[in-house]
Amino acid sequence: MSNSQQENISHNLISHNLKARRRAELRFKAYGIAALGFAFSMLLLLVTILLVPSINGIQRSEIRLEIIQNDNLSPPKASLLALFPEVSSRMEKRQLFGLISNGAEEQMQKAIDKKENFVWVTASDIADLYIKNPQSENNSLSAEQVNWLKALQAKNALRKNIDWGFFTNGDSRSPQDAGFAGAIIGSLWMLLVCISVAFPIGVGAAVYLEEFSKKSRLRDFIEVNINNLAAVPSIVFGLLGLAVFLNFASLPRSSTLVGGLTLAMMILPVIIIATRAALRAVPSSIRQAALALGASPLKVVLHHSIPLALPGIMTGTILGMARAMGETAPLLMIGMVAFVVDIPHNILQPATAMPVQIYIWASSPEAGFAGKTSTGIVVLIFMLFILNAAAIYLRKKSERQW
Repeated sequence: MSNSQQENISHNLISHNLKARRRAELRFKAYGIAALGFAFSMLLLLVTILLVPSINGIQRSEIRLEIIQNDNLSPPKASLLALFPEVSSRMEKRQLFGLISNGAEEQMQKAIDKKENFVWVTASDIADLYIKNPQSENNSLSAEQVNWLKALQAKNALRKNIDWGFFTNGDSRSPQDAGFAGAIIGSLWMLLVCISVAFPIGVGAAVYLEEFSKKSRLRDFIEVNINNLAAVPSIVFGLLGLAVFLNFASLPRSSTLVGGLTLAMMILPVIIIATRAALRAVPSSIRQAALALGASPLKVVLHHSIPLALPGIMTGTILGMARAMGETAPLLMIGMVAFVVDIPHNILQPATAMPVQIYIWASSPEAGFAGKTSTGIVVLIFMLFILNAAAIYLRKKSERQW
């Protein structure tokens, strides 16, 4: 075979291989674009499913009442009865008064103290459900109540308003009066306890294992157990928190202190593993250069290893906090599923957390809690998005080139 023929064969083989590589590259890009498109479509579907009912959850229906005081009836009932003087029987009055919420009396009393002539009071949960969706299958209003609501609407005495109480009130048995503030504050208190305990212990353990400890069977045993703990189901940590912090230490049940300590145990292996990986990524030449200049091993760790590994440490810590914020099972085991109305002001008071509050609302029989559940999920996702964005920002902010 001549040299020209060999060159032609080699050229054809190279061309064939290049075409095969380009086709493989195009397929790989297509797979990536398809994966991104599928992920984006699922995210869009999730947002659509949650956003529509959450809009109803953040709104409340109100009825406009002229303030009328009566010795025999409370001001809201007297004012509502004045709009429908034809209502006379006890059964009809009971149905009419069922259109306003239990908090209407407090709202009207505030208006009386301010010497106002009228007030918008919150409608009851059954009336609110009908006003937001008249075609709902969960409608339990009678024909008379529907006619009264239509009459109020014709008089421009009905409206839907933003329910700012959702962000300022605690939980309630009534959907229209329930708020998410107690769960938000409870989650923030727990995260404060969690990060105050897990971060120094986790970083300290990782620094010791990676920088100071010598190779031994004990170290191998500890590393294996840390890796195993990172994969343990979260409910096991709830059982551990129940046994240690409640039964043994007798700390207050349902408090954010116990919740934060339980979540700290859960994310501790995650912080240790992330910190060790970040420290391992620091080039050994930097440590050797610092030691050659006379720095002690402790100074090398404090002034060089930890600052250079800080982006990875912060990222792992914040992602661990995001996981802790979304956990429900450990908190159920330590009693944080209890009905808590008051907003906690310290870590020793009973409280609930956002995922637990969402679980409570989702399991409630009242149809009005469905919108509250969707709104709570949106708030939880938004806060998780903030934590993840903070992790990305801190990582970029603290990155150093070497």
